[in-house]
Amino acid sequence: MLGDRELSIPVPLFAALMLASPASEVAGTVPTADAPASPSSVVAPPVAPVPAPEEAAAPGKDAPPPSPTSEDGAIVVTGREEAPPGDPIEAVNAASFAAVQAVDDAIVAPAAKIYERGLPKPVRTGIRNMLHNLAEPINFVNYLLQLKPGKAAETLGRFTVNTTVGIGGLIDLAKKKPFNLPYRPNGFANTLGYYGVGPGPYLYLPLIGPTTLRDLGGRLLDLSLVPSAVGAPFNTPTYSLSNGVIKSLDDRVEADAKLREFHAAPDPYTAEREWYLAMRAADIAALRGKPAPAPVPVSPAEASLSPR
Repeated sequence: MLGDRELSIPVPLFAALMLASPASEVAGTVPTADAPASPSSVVAPPVAPVPAPEEAAAPGKDAPPPSPTSEDGAIVVTGREEAPPGDPIEAVNAASFAAVQAVDDAIVAPAAKIYERGLPKPVRTGIRNMLHNLAEPINFVNYLLQLKPGKAAETLGRFTVNTTVGIGGLIDLAKKKPFNLPYRPNGFANTLGYYGVGPGPYLYLPLIGPTTLRDLGGRLLDLSLVPSAVGAPFNTPTYSLSNGVIKSLDDRVEADAKLREFHAAPDPYTAEREWYLAMRAADIAALRGKPAPAPVPVSPAEASLSPR
């Protein structure tokens, strides 16, 4: 998990479900040459005199090349000439994004709807509470590494209360009175960021979704901590498969509203990338006690009011 958000790591029904991270009912579009360029890449063209109408229509004059099309008239998608800052392999990421969205539309989103409609909300809440409780050891270790003993103690207290009185974490009693201990997700990616490790290049991976090089490394450490420290049953394929599938379905249900916002954006790939990077910057800033960056708009109405 990363900050106050979690990345789902699914597989068929794991492999297909893993293609859906916290991020994925957006349209499978690949940025084209007609997509708006980032401010850093826009260069004002030299001002040229406007030709008279008869001159512009005169034969033999150069005209702008038409948009590239295939023989059947379909528009040929091309990548931006220069990748934006932080996304050096944008063309590869955008292709991965399009493939993930196709799988999400065909498999993951329908499966998540069945999960949502087939299980009553109290049951789904209990499952989510249990998944959070299983992640508390990761949260605890990282608060210790970040030299935050108070939050580490609260996390340990949450784990103890919910594991015992809360029936293995199915009921989140720790967040209620008299305990008042909220769930605070944490992870090794946060710890790396806390100590100044930059995010590195942005990646959109088929089995994970939006991430960065730092967050990918941190997530792998998160996933290996409990299996390595505790062993069975957490290091068995059965546990990994079932936990991944259930978590992926639950995350997909919870993320549906945000994914619809991405889907409605003029450029879904860019909207999701900018939101993810801003969200992770806010997570690290919060750990350091600094103001969080302004949220990134993703809906067309918000984007139209936001300076580009």
